[in-house]
Amino acid sequence: MTILEVSNFSKSYDDAGDHTDVLKDVNLKVEDGEFIAIVGFSGSGKTTLISALAGLIAPDSGGIIFKGKEVDAPSAERGVVFQSYSLMPWLTVQGNVELAVDSVFKGTSKSERSATVTKYIDMVGLSHAKDRKPSELSGGMRQRVAVARALAMQPELLLLDEPLSALDALTRAKLQDEFADICEKEKKTIILITNDVDEAILLADRIIPLTPGPNATLGPDFKVNLSRPRERAAMNSSEEFIRLRKDVTDYLMNAGAEKAAEIANEIELPNVVPFFNETPLPKAYSEAAKAEALGKEDRFLEFSQLTKVYPTPKGPLTVVDGYEMKMKKGEFITLIGHSGCGKSTVLSMAAGLNPITSGAIVLDGTHITDAGPDRAVVFQAPSLMPWLTAYENVALGVDGVYPKATAAEKRDVCEYYLSKVGLADSMKKAAASLSNGMKQRVGIARAFALSPKLLLLDEPFGMLDSLTRWELQDVLMDVWKRTEVTTICVTHDVDEAILLADKVVMMSNGPNARIGNIMEVDLPRPRSRKELLDHPDYYAYREELLEFLEAYEGGADPSEEQLESIKAKRANRIARQNANKSAANILAAE
Repeated sequence: MTILEVSNFSKSYDDAGDHTDVLKDVNLKVEDGEFIAIVGFSGSGKTTLISALAGLIAPDSGGIIFKGKEVDAPSAERGVVFQSYSLMPWLTVQGNVELAVDSVFKGTSKSERSATVTKYIDMVGLSHAKDRKPSELSGGMRQRVAVARALAMQPELLLLDEPLSALDALTRAKLQDEFADICEKEKKTIILITNDVDEAILLADRIIPLTPGPNATLGPDFKVNLSRPRERAAMNSSEEFIRLRKDVTDYLMNAGAEKAAEIANEIELPNVVPFFNETPLPKAYSEAAKAEALGKEDRFLEFSQLTKVYPTPKGPLTVVDGYEMKMKKGEFITLIGHSGCGKSTVLSMAAGLNPITSGAIVLDGTHITDAGPDRAVVFQAPSLMPWLTAYENVALGVDGVYPKATAAEKRDVCEYYLSKVGLADSMKKAAASLSNGMKQRVGIARAFALSPKLLLLDEPFGMLDSLTRWELQDVLMDVWKRTEVTTICVTHDVDEAILLADKVVMMSNGPNARIGNIMEVDLPRPRSRKELLDHPDYYAYREELLEFLEAYEGGADPSEEQLESIKAKRANRIARQNANKSAANILAAE
């Protein structure tokens, strides 16, 4: 039975004479008990659509019918969970849920309302925190409160507007699994707005893309023919999952490519050399060791017995303990692990922003003791000067590291990298007026413009939606291909770790974190997401990373048996890869 029908829905906005077309001729039918995931780009009108379904905005044309009646106002029959938590900060977890229950179920007894509140707080795993206020909760816990509040109103249709997108990848994955379990228990009709293809496949019965705006509309349906309950690691080896993931990803990437304007890059990069004021190696580092470090390409960057200890009221806390790693010049490494495992601590010590407790970091024969222009850092937040333009933000660094370059050469450096990241027509805009994705492009341009010896990326795309992240990963790969600068990237994203890296370094849980596993990624470069999804070894790499993260889930200390299982699967993968290479070489010789 059809419970919801959207017919030729269109919506535009006028702001001080500025007309914006958002949605055009959207049509949708939803069956009772169906779980629909609508996947789309930022700015395509996803939130406008969910607001219309909730009855919060009216259409310019067309309409929405829910249970045979036109939607023209909000109703408790249609519950909404937005990306922002929208909790009452002065109320506890219980108080926030009670507020909704008391307003909807005024005719029931106090004991019945109390039982409803308790049921849904327990369902989202917050019974231990029911007396805490939102300021005392993590982002994931706050979103659990919002979900509990929506479910406690017992709506017939649940509308979810990117409820997990503000969370880090690992917290998001955990909540996706919990939410899948809740959905199975509640059996409601659900429409989820998301930018995460994996999230859509994990949760939905049907996936529908929303084309890029303006005048966005719904694309073709993708039926999810996977049995429930769906387990993330098991899905990774499912042929149906791999096919569906590729089909949805291809559609979205093609839609985005058609929308994107091609900007010609006619600026040539001048041949100018940066100036680095290097700190010499300490005396403890012998001349022989220095000569060896300078002479070996595989020791361009070396972490030697690196340890970081923080003082706390309960005594010293060792966050990183004996971190050992060597990198070749031009190598790209990704660091992955659970929150608190010391990834960002290692990166900040390499940047010279965090003093080393013991051990050493040596870059191209020079001991790192403080920050310097030979190391460029791109943080999760772009850290731009908001009153300066995109160009001026890049020029700040360029002026400092190219003291012998002419004004024209410095200008060309700035314009070259800004055009490379797709900002040729926006470089004169103030940073404050740019979107988050555009700001991060400026940060990437600024980092590469310094021509650093070492590029450090601390979850550079963590605050962006999945589809913008794909685009900027491609931008990063394109610019990196020209420079091949030695790079370390901290990430929570398994697919990002594989796409970018020559090696994925997996950290054990903290405190006393160290390297738990190193996976060499033997995939051809240059890489693209489309090509990787078609590569026969891609999902084997993905499985190894997922198994490693699962072994350390929730602070666990994995058994030797678990770690040996991961090693055995890797050995099988490497043997298969070597056999395929040998067969290819024989065919080539013939």
